[in-house]
Amino acid sequence: MSRDTSSSDLRIVMAQLDFPVGAIDANAGRVIDACRHARDELGADAIVFPELCITGYPPEDLLLRPHFQEFVERAVERVTREISGIVAVIGHPLRHGGSLFNAASVIADGSVIAGYCKQHLPNYSVFDEKRYFQPGAAACVVAVRDVPVGITICEDIWKPGPARQAAAAGAQLLVNLNASPFHAGKGLEREALLQQRALETGLSVMYINLVGGQDELVFDGGSVVVSAAGEVTHRAGCCEEVLFPVDFSAGPVAPVAGECAPHLEDVEAVYRVLVTGVRDYIGKNGFPGAVIGLSGGIDSALTLAIAVDAIGADRVSAVMMPSRYTSRMSLEDARSEAEALRVAYDEISIEPVFRAFLESLRDVLGAMPADTTEENIQARCRGVLLMALSNRQQRIVLTTGNKSEMSVGYATLYGDMAGGFAPIKDVPKLLVYRLAEYRNRTGRVIPERVLTRAPSAELAPDQKDADSLPPYEILDPILERYIEQDQSIEQIVEAGFDTAVVARIAGLVDRNEYKRRQAPPGVRISRRAFGRDRRYPITSGYPNTRGTLTLT
Repeated sequence: MSRDTSSSDLRIVMAQLDFPVGAIDANAGRVIDACRHARDELGADAIVFPELCITGYPPEDLLLRPHFQEFVERAVERVTREISGIVAVIGHPLRHGGSLFNAASVIADGSVIAGYCKQHLPNYSVFDEKRYFQPGAAACVVAVRDVPVGITICEDIWKPGPARQAAAAGAQLLVNLNASPFHAGKGLEREALLQQRALETGLSVMYINLVGGQDELVFDGGSVVVSAAGEVTHRAGCCEEVLFPVDFSAGPVAPVAGECAPHLEDVEAVYRVLVTGVRDYIGKNGFPGAVIGLSGGIDSALTLAIAVDAIGADRVSAVMMPSRYTSRMSLEDARSEAEALRVAYDEISIEPVFRAFLESLRDVLGAMPADTTEENIQARCRGVLLMALSNRQQRIVLTTGNKSEMSVGYATLYGDMAGGFAPIKDVPKLLVYRLAEYRNRTGRVIPERVLTRAPSAELAPDQKDADSLPPYEILDPILERYIEQDQSIEQIVEAGFDTAVVARIAGLVDRNEYKRRQAPPGVRISRRAFGRDRRYPITSGYPNTRGTLTLT
């Protein structure tokens, strides 16, 4: 791609790409290929990559392995040796003076011409950077076609100091390398922050973000350029890999207005992120496909649709495992879902297995009336069958539990919790319905009555979720306040919720931490997901709502 030099004095490419964690050699090769493409096909003067692109983000305790940094250093040397005719800004760990830094190197024609070390190290939520890195202190401003460009990394842009420091050092343009994971609403938060920094410093800001799934995290891209006047002039798409060229005029340096991908509504962004997270977890871990237990309910229907959109119908199989309590409606709807999405489908009754378990336990349990024991045995029968299919097919089992259920322990250990990845474990039940309705807009794959029928685990006669839990219209707002906002029982009650209901729900959340520790990882889409984001002790005397563990 040639460029009109009369309107552009500088072209910088934002390399919004996926760099898998630990794939050091492959990531270095990708950097080199992108540099050549940006130089030869896009006519770029410079290209900027995401934070820690050489190692992927977050490398976690790989950084503590003695030889890991040696591999990184060899990769940086290779990139430096092979890049010419373009300025590249790459992110990588840097070992210097006995310390490790989260760094960016500026490379041109076989040399590292400048370097920057991240000053603000996030140590909250999903971030643990102070465990590994030391903070930098100095600004980095480097000339690219005579334009002084200031370099910062991720968290630095969330604080005013580094941007002001770069401006004081003579920068006329600020670039920010990122590995910023998604949560709902994050894109608008980022852009508001960038607009603030631009207005404070009088500098245009280029924000380059990583894209792709890494375990629970999904990096959604959304790389953006904001002018010194606070106007968004360029925006890359959500969850899309792209080499995105941006032109700047000089004197003063300003972005030439270009392509702006639209902001997505929250439900569409969440759906894209869920698909990306499932696709990359399955692909990067080398699974040939996925298997899902269909119940005829909305959670498994949504999970099936996400899986098919992520990896294709030919790589997904579904199995319905009816029991004596499964309704004809559930059987019909499960078949309809599988047919609509064109996946391989089987039905395996758990009745013979269930009866065998009951017979084996008869002498021990005696003639006691049925309770959750029998319900959980059914769920565990299904878990055994799913794992058998997984073993034989080498396909990962995707579990179907949502955040509302996982919060209060409405799930069975070694039953419906058995599996390798949990796509919707951070999705509250009410959002499950919205996502299902959104997916049906592009082709109805979830039957209408799945959206309208009362939710039920179908583990006992005429069972409904509402028999055990408050309506989701009440439950989900309480859970959001208690889990994501850390509100106390008193604060939630002051917001208008019943005291007894709030205390019961808080107690269920606290008592079931042990269960969630044994759940598979899943995609994070909220500000506070279970797992690496929300780390509570299992054994704790706080608060007084805990009671005793419920072993289910």
